[in-house]
Amino acid sequence: MARLLRLIAVISLTFSSLASAEHVILTGGPALRKWENYRVSADQHDRWWANFVRASTLRMAEIRSTYGKDAPLVWIVFQPGYAARGREDGKPYTSWISQLAADRRATLIWINSGGDFIRAMNGRPRGTVQTFDYFGHSNRYCFLLDYSSDIMAACSAWVHERDLPRLSSSVFAKDANCKSWGCHTAESMSDKWKSATGHPLEGATGATNYDKVGQGILPTSTSGWLR
Repeated sequence: MARLLRLIAVISLTFSSLASAEHVILTGGPALRKWENYRVSADQHDRWWANFVRASTLRMAEIRSTYGKDAPLVWIVFQPGYAARGREDGKPYTSWISQLAADRRATLIWINSGGDFIRAMNGRPRGTVQTFDYFGHSNRYCFLLDYSSDIMAACSAWVHERDLPRLSSSVFAKDANCKSWGCHTAESMSDKWKSATGHPLEGATGATNYDKVGQGILPTSTSGWLR
């Protein structure tokens, strides 16, 4: 009888853990065309405003396919980037993103800074973050939430590897899977992420390619992914 009760307790705890798991996606903002048009064509970024948004929704579909149709999604989006690009293009991009989140039953959290991201992550319930994904510009040292928007070819909002010790490791599930779909993350930031959270951060050793996102294909790495 005691053995049966222990088995029931373990099964109950397992299902409780699965039910409370969350899947967090951080989405950085696009560049502005007024800056990028000064570059030669081969070096221009973000001709399409929704590269990172579309990649995020593709990942949401993948998560739901893997973890179940009701898997909880938490979508953290850098609002100033989409507001600025929306003004430039004359389109209500922030409203469209809100609708995309509602259509997918995702909890949408707008942020304005890297500090906002840290607070949003630390506000997740203990042990619930099962997956984490980042879509946006990046270099080897940081997620570039903003790039070529406020300042041409520069960033004014970021999550730097020096900020990562402020992340609460307790919000992650024991077997959490984390991935950056930005450029160069595995060259430095991945190590700092693991040191801070206890979990590997899969990332690219070179550039990443979003060219086929509009065709329903997640970004690829030109040099491969490392953890």
